[in-house]
Formats: sequence, C-alpha cells, structure tokens
Amino acid sequence: MDDLAAALQDAGGMSAPRERAAQLRLLLAGALRSGASELQLARSGYGLPVTVVITALPAVDDAPAGLRAVLPVAPQLRADPDAISERAWLLAAATVGALVETGATGPVQAGRLGDALVLALAGDSDAELAALAFEDHAEPIDRLRARALAAPAAVLDDATDLRPPIGAGHPLLVAAEVARQGGRPADPESVHALEDTVLQLLEVSVQPGASRPHDDPDPARRAARRILQRLAGMGKWGGYHTEFAHLARGFAPSDRALAAAVGEALLAAGLLLEKPSVGQRHVFLDPRRAGDIHALTDRGELPRGLVLPDP
Repeated sequence: MDDLAAALQDAGGMSAPRERAAQLRLLLAGALRSGASELQLARSGYGLPVTVVITALPAVDDAPAGLRAVLPVAPQLRADPDAISERAWLLAAATVGALVETGATGPVQAGRLGDALVLALAGDSDAELAALAFEDHAEPIDRLRARALAAPAAVLDDATDLRPPIGAGHPLLVAAEVARQGGRPADPESVHALEDTVLQLLEVSVQPGASRPHDDPDPARRAARRILQRLAGMGKWGGYHTEFAHLARGFAPSDRALAAAVGEALLAAGLLLEKPSVGQRHVFLDPRRAGDIHALTDRGELPRGLVLPDP
C-alpha cells in the first residue's frame, strides 16, 4: 500500500479528522505529481496506479451537496480541450462518468488544485460509491491503470476557480450527458452509440446572425457545415475523435460520397486533424482553427485554403 492510501486508511478514510487534512493534502500533492508524470509515458500507472481522489461535500446554507474529484490533468482543459493528451482526457471522462453514475446531477464545473484539475458536480452522492464506479469507467482506457480513492472533503478545501467549461459542446459536458444516458464516456463505442441522443440534448439554439447549416443552398458547403456542426456538438476537439467513415453519418445515401469528399477537403485545409489509429482513420477538429470553424458553421464563411469539391 502506498503512502496516500495508507494514510487515508490510518486516518479513518472518509471520517478522518480535520487535523489530519494537512498530512493528506501533502501526500495527495505527491500522488498528483506522480500521476501527471505517468500520463506522459507510453504506459501509465503500471508501477503505482494513477490516482484520482473523490470527496463528498455536504449541503451548506445555499450551497448544495455534491462531489469533487481531483486528478493529475492540466486544469487548462476547462478552456482548451486540446491542452491535454488523449489518455489524460479519457481519465477525466471516466471521472465524470463515475460522478454522474453515483448521483451527481448538477452541471459540470472545472477548477484547479495547484496544477491539477478539479471536477465538481452537485448532487446527493457518495464518494466511496463514486470511487468504486470509477473502476468500471476507467477500465476501457488503453495502457492505463488508474484508481480512485475516497477522502474527506477537507482534503480539497483549497480547490479554486470552479466554473463551467467554456463552450456548449465542451467534451466535459458531452461526457456528463453520455453518462446520464447510461453510457461510459471513456469508451469510444459507448459515446458513438449515444451520439444522436447527446447531440439532441446538447443542441444549441442558432445565434443571432447565424444560419442553419441544413438551409445552405450550396451542397458542398452545406455538407461541410453539417460535418463541422456535428463534430463540435459532440466535443470532438481533440479528446474525443471519430472515424473518418462516420463523417457521412446522417447524410442521405446519395450524398455520402460528397460528404466523404468534403471531409477530405476539411482535412486538407487543416480544419480537421487526423489521429493515426490501427486500421482506421480518426479525425477531430483543430482547436487552433476554432474561429474559422465557427465562422463556416454559423455563417457559411469559407476560410482561406478550403477548396470544396464540386457536387
């Protein structure tokens, strides 16, 4: 048993007195540093598992009860989904899944504890049950061994800057909705199976000055806007990605060849990036081109360098 787990057990676990919180925070900081280093390796957690710590907060005055979790992932994820590696993202997705599964029903908030990401959701939940649920949610993650420990709330007293993730299609919001629909947000197959449902639930109203992609009179531009809208709606900005063949999903059979050709054009223009995968092509939106992507999706403005095929 490692130092953090041993100290938690010795202190009484969730019932640990507040005077032990300083010691537990110190050991937690070491575990988070170790986990962050592990996530940079080709295989993570094969010596000591990467650690996530989950706490339960009671309702106080106007503040509802809820769960908080800290994990060795950059807190910049709240604003930039491309700020972390794919494995780090899947660890965050598994954590969200565990919190939601055990009754955290409120909106996702993200903050920080030093250089680590803190996730918080309101709801009458049990941290020990969430730690158990985490094992199931993290199981599909390739080349990662991770665990969750339940700890007293005082351990995360210093968490700060808890705010909603930026963007209606942020992957953290997608992960929470996948979990609410009974899926596992760290399992690509589960996410794909629930894609249509989640898109409907997270659908954002058309902004002033924007037009619906489906109403675009130009077939190729309409296809490009629909593809980008779907990817953005599912938070596929780097953490989540999709098979290239799935870009034509939702198109009529007669339009699928055009959708595939448009997908190639979006890749060539750099609006989509390709992730090598065994036997498959996987693509995702380039966060650095978010302005161009939104301009095309919302207003049909073609960015420089994008040459769409003839219908």
